[in-house]
Amino acid sequence: MVDGEREQIVALDKECLWHPYTAMDDYRRRTDPIVVARAEGVRLFDVDGRCYIDANASWWTSTLGHNHPRVVAALKAQADALCHAPLAGITHAPAAELAARLARAAPVGLDHVFFSDNGSTAVEVAMKQTLQYWAQNGRPERRAFVSLEGAFHGETLGCTALGGIQAFRKPFEGCLVPCHHAPSPGDPAWADTAADALEEIVSSHADEIAAVVLEPMVQGASGMRIYGADYLRRARRICDAHDTFLVFDEVFTGYGRTGTLWAADHAGVAPDVLCLAKGFVAGTLPMGATISTARIFEGFLGEADRAFYYGHTFCGNPLGAAVALEVLRVFEQEGILDRVGPKAERIAHAFRGLERLPHVDHVRTLGMIGALDLAGDSGYLADGGWRVYEEAKKRGAYLRPLGNVVYVTPSVNIAEEELEELLDILAESVRAIA
Repeated sequence: MVDGEREQIVALDKECLWHPYTAMDDYRRRTDPIVVARAEGVRLFDVDGRCYIDANASWWTSTLGHNHPRVVAALKAQADALCHAPLAGITHAPAAELAARLARAAPVGLDHVFFSDNGSTAVEVAMKQTLQYWAQNGRPERRAFVSLEGAFHGETLGCTALGGIQAFRKPFEGCLVPCHHAPSPGDPAWADTAADALEEIVSSHADEIAAVVLEPMVQGASGMRIYGADYLRRARRICDAHDTFLVFDEVFTGYGRTGTLWAADHAGVAPDVLCLAKGFVAGTLPMGATISTARIFEGFLGEADRAFYYGHTFCGNPLGAAVALEVLRVFEQEGILDRVGPKAERIAHAFRGLERLPHVDHVRTLGMIGALDLAGDSGYLADGGWRVYEEAKKRGAYLRPLGNVVYVTPSVNIAEEELEELLDILAESVRAIA
């Protein structure tokens, strides 16, 4: 590193850069950030040469680790041929092939793929598709949604309406589409009661509900709230009984995060719309997709004014599509999901060991996800988890918390010895704040 390089980068950062989910006054006064120079596998390397295990796969995106050689090779090869062409009256092989491949991989009945450029837009597409479907197919009064308390589905204005985290939602109250927030099934003791409440909401407001939107099996940003597959099966039956669409937001949970390709696979049910991003392109490029049933697709056929007039400049871009195709090939050819089981058990074992600590309230795991609650203040703005973050940083791990929730969601293909190193750092860091 050139002398003074780090100081120069941090100075420019604090002068000009506005960070996401960050209280900038506090950040500018107190934060000494990691300055990342490169990444490889599950490790981030800073400008000083230090490395950190990326415990959250860079906001849940780097499913196959950073700079997977096959994914990078696919990106370079596509860049030599075609970087961008719009899907406006023309097409190209990467987008067409990816759509077909996703239709085969998706839960049964999902076979029409609409591309966008991130998880928020993937969910926004689902919202607009379901709203417009009902508007032009005889039920225009269906303009509301149902999601869960503590839900997080993205940050576009439409998705903000679905959100149940007050810190994210409160500034925009009064500007949002109607949404009923059902109790979270994340507490196992209340799972049946939560399902009953969902049924009551849907049955009471069926004539106005466009769709029920769920993060299947795990509510990520609200604190890794893990719940059972029975709730998803019950939600499917409720939506069928009232002819209401069911949307699964698999932006976080898809691509092996819960131990199966889709979290929906745990329940053996298929939604009417499935949204994906993040691990879909293994953290390489902005890319999202929304996969819908034939019923929804056919609801837009006919006269020109029935078309889905929505899109993004880079939707289905060739670079992202080529990368996403290679990610699917890697999953298949390298047997990624076949290797999750032993690693998932190791994560579960490590978190069970931490549950005995007096300052740890509750632990839960599913697949490649492990989470614990620290005793004391709760919620996204609690600061307990940041003490663990600082301890982990000293020991060589990037362990970003969710308030008082400390969690790991490493790359699905993390090597067993690196997973052991990460879990040792986790345990040491949690114990250090006692």
